[in-house]
Amino acid sequence: MKRLIFPTIAFAALAACSTDPALRYAVPAVPPEESVAISYRSVEVREIILPTYAQLEEIFVETEEGALTSSSALLWADDPSRASTQELTRALAAVTGAQVASEPWPFDSYPQVRVELRVDEFIASRLGAFRLSGQAFIATLDGVGRDRAIDFAISIPLAPDAGPREIAAARGQAMAQLATRIARDGLR
Repeated sequence: MKRLIFPTIAFAALAACSTDPALRYAVPAVPPEESVAISYRSVEVREIILPTYAQLEEIFVETEEGALTSSSALLWADDPSRASTQELTRALAAVTGAQVASEPWPFDSYPQVRVELRVDEFIASRLGAFRLSGQAFIATLDGVGRDRAIDFAISIPLAPDAGPREIAAARGQAMAQLATRIARDGLR
């Protein structure tokens, strides 16, 4: 009888800890501000490479001193790498009208071009902006077009006291602007 008490107490303690008081925030889709004609019918987007802090579920904010802070109670609704890849994929499709999908390529015919992003900054700042910067690499898969590398630095205004909902909206705007920039400077 005494042996059953400890497992029962341990299970009850684990069950009590399993409640998730965290709030999760999804990034809203942002409609394109313009259409960009590109030279390709199909575009593959590789999984976006984010900085370590941005790969985590927690929503990080940069303080005025430059420190990155987060709260385990404020989380992104989806895995940030997967979600940001999907955000860019949807935005590129909306901006270009091309067949755009993330890897692995789901269609029978192969894509004509591949886009890979390596992100340096993916952060909301208490100084008043959501910043997204890094490099985009565009590789043609038919051997005919030219490969390109594009540096990007996007800043979306954000109130210094912005909450998670505003940060998520700013992230969506940043990804939409990035899609337009990639289409205009890398896929024409």
